[in-house]
Amino acid sequence: MSTHHIIQSHYKTTTQARSIRNGHKPAVIWLTGLSGSGKSTVADALDVELFRLGYQSFALDGDNVRHGLNSDLGFDPADRKENIRRVAEVARLFSDVGFIVIVAFISPYLDDRRNAKAVIGSDRFIECFVKASLKVCETRDPKGLYKKARQGKIPSFTGVSAPYQEPVAPDVTLDTDHDNVPACVRRVLDYLISRQIIPNDSHVDL
Repeated sequence: MSTHHIIQSHYKTTTQARSIRNGHKPAVIWLTGLSGSGKSTVADALDVELFRLGYQSFALDGDNVRHGLNSDLGFDPADRKENIRRVAEVARLFSDVGFIVIVAFISPYLDDRRNAKAVIGSDRFIECFVKASLKVCETRDPKGLYKKARQGKIPSFTGVSAPYQEPVAPDVTLDTDHDNVPACVRRVLDYLISRQIIPNDSHVDL
């Protein structure tokens, strides 16, 4: 279908004006890591703390998005690529209206995360590597997915039958093998303060 006749609309309320109203700059915190590494747990706790501080935030979780927007996609490389492309576009739209967006997706491929950064913009994109060993993730296995993958019941499962490409130079690394959730949230918030995304007088209670 041709899109040459589609013209973007531009509205008068700017992202800068929304940032002033919100009291913080927009950002997309992209949590990437193996299943069971703690992405969703950290995303939830981070969203709770940002909300408590009075900031506009929203979490996009991989499983939740696949129940709706991306329910038509599978897990082969092409579908994974489209999964990330769609989420990056949604995250960009949320950031355009001034939100701090927390994206919790395995997003196993370097190229897909680079493309997401290009869509969102390097000034807003924060790559956060939720680092946990495969051994620890399998021990946690909160959804029983690793067990099913080892039994051959789940094809193309990241870390077992599909690759995970670690970030080369992430903006933030959270070592969930050793650090608890409050420590991880504090590290992300400290980074947001250092980037002047949230004010340096934010009263973090962790």
